[in-house]
Amino acid sequence: MKLKILSLFSAGVFSLSAQATTFGACDYAINISGFEASTCAKTKVPLDYTNLELGQIELAVRQFPTKDAKQSRGQVWLIHGGPGEAGAGFTPFLSVFREAFKGYDIVVPDHRGTGESSRLCPAQESANSEAGYALGNTEWGPCIGSLYANPSRTQAFTITHAAKDLAGLIEKYRSDKEVYVYGVSYGTQLTLRLMQVASPKLDGIILDGLVPKEGDTEWEISYRTRVVDTVGRKLLTEQQEKQFKALLKSNNQVWKPALEGGDIRFFMASLLNYHDLRSRIPDLIKQLTAGDTSLLKQTLQALKDKQGDIISAYPLAAPSLPLSMLITSSENNSRTNLTKEIVSKEAEGALFTSHLPRLLVDVPAPLYSRDKFFGKLPKQLPRTLIVQGTLDPNTPYEAAQTHSKYLEKLGDVQFSTVKDAAHILPMVAPKCFTHLASQFVSKNKVSEICEL
Repeated sequence: MKLKILSLFSAGVFSLSAQATTFGACDYAINISGFEASTCAKTKVPLDYTNLELGQIELAVRQFPTKDAKQSRGQVWLIHGGPGEAGAGFTPFLSVFREAFKGYDIVVPDHRGTGESSRLCPAQESANSEAGYALGNTEWGPCIGSLYANPSRTQAFTITHAAKDLAGLIEKYRSDKEVYVYGVSYGTQLTLRLMQVASPKLDGIILDGLVPKEGDTEWEISYRTRVVDTVGRKLLTEQQEKQFKALLKSNNQVWKPALEGGDIRFFMASLLNYHDLRSRIPDLIKQLTAGDTSLLKQTLQALKDKQGDIISAYPLAAPSLPLSMLITSSENNSRTNLTKEIVSKEAEGALFTSHLPRLLVDVPAPLYSRDKFFGKLPKQLPRTLIVQGTLDPNTPYEAAQTHSKYLEKLGDVQFSTVKDAAHILPMVAPKCFTHLASQFVSKNKVSEICEL
């Protein structure tokens, strides 16, 4: 029996045909104007596709059907980033996807470790735990303890296994019409891994915020401070840069009470993903230099509102930090000897800094080794559109351009630039995203440049 089951993995896809293949009622209702009520499905897959004896986990997927089912053009599968972001994180932007993909059903899976799919720390990342699906302060210890208590389970939450999950879900729930995949940020890495391990039949792929090519160490997350500092400085004039440097050297660090002792450079970098907030940075520098913290306090609250609104409205959208920590440190960090001293040294002289390099120091999890797929490319790609903002502080524009040169050899791959846009284009540049994506799925010529 085991040999029969193993044969299902020969193409990297787990056959789910023995289970129900239709969508039904959802445990948690999410209804969006312009779509029929969302429907859901859950299904079992192997924890480890190379060792079936380790048991199974559960995957969740949600569908937002188009209003007129008879006129449906097919499906667009949305693959979120992180790693660790749940499908519910797309909810605030579904109206944008509705316009970009008119006539298509939107399908949103929770990849393993996120949303309603099986979690790394099931007891602590649950609706009834201290902080709901997020981790509360007292839950980190038990969560980390459970990761070490069952390392074979922990180390099965890999990109490759998540890609095989996705291949199986698409095979099981795919439309008999067109099928597209949209991936954003880490979702672009997962989508490319999908095309390595399974090569499902797709009508096209959209990669938004393309990650650097695996193995391109120049752009790895451990160097994220250099990336955000480069983007941040592009928003400042030479005089504003000098003013910010003088502010940082000043003994009167008036921002510390408002930021509870936090680093103003990290705070400034956290604004870069929100166009309305990043525009305040020059005035923040000017007012703080004058000793005025009123705009800082207003901006801090606005940032908290933006970051908290999604989770308060959709608790399932809380990202899985354990999963992010595990995958990022196992696969996307080559500097395993990173120390706090190295991170601090590399941040010297920066006006904008990232917290991510510090999270790669002394990671409290049983990490796994990169597998044979890391750093490799799919054999071929279907029609593919890469959309990238020039001021993306998470997935650098220059790195995306370099990566795209490799992908262009694999099929019909187009690159479209969104000038001055940050990360996650449906959020920060909805008009441009809708314009480019709708051109792509309508099989029209896609504009090479879109301006905000």
